[in-house]
Amino acid sequence: MNLYVGNLSWNMTEDDLRNLFEQYGTVTSIKIVKDRETGRSKGFGFVEMENDTEAQNALSSLYDKEVLGRKIVINEAQERPAKPGGGGGFKKRGFGGGGGGGYNKGGGGGYRDRGGYNKRDYNSNNDY
Repeated sequence: MNLYVGNLSWNMTEDDLRNLFEQYGTVTSIKIVKDRETGRSKGFGFVEMENDTEAQNALSSLYDKEVLGRKIVINEAQERPAKPGGGGGFKKRGFGGGGGGGYNKGGGGGYRDRGGYNKRDYNSNNDY
């Protein structure tokens, strides 16, 4: 069973977290999530335990318990939802329109003729 552990102290290490949960059973993996740029803990992590009964016991025993000056929160971890859209890639058709332009700025045009005023149609002095 995979457990989410939140409200962790910034000073808590993965070894501290492992020691805390190993009191209740076999810990398969530990991960404290850290900021990519600073390397500092984001204050939450995940603990995976081999046995569901032991994990439930750890969850009920440690929930809202003060550890390193913070009351930790523990829940059964949920699957991360898939991101909508599936990424970019080349589309064969449909060039879309331009973006919105903000207040009183107009929008983009894309590749379709919208039937509006076209400066080129009325200015014959320019060679295009």
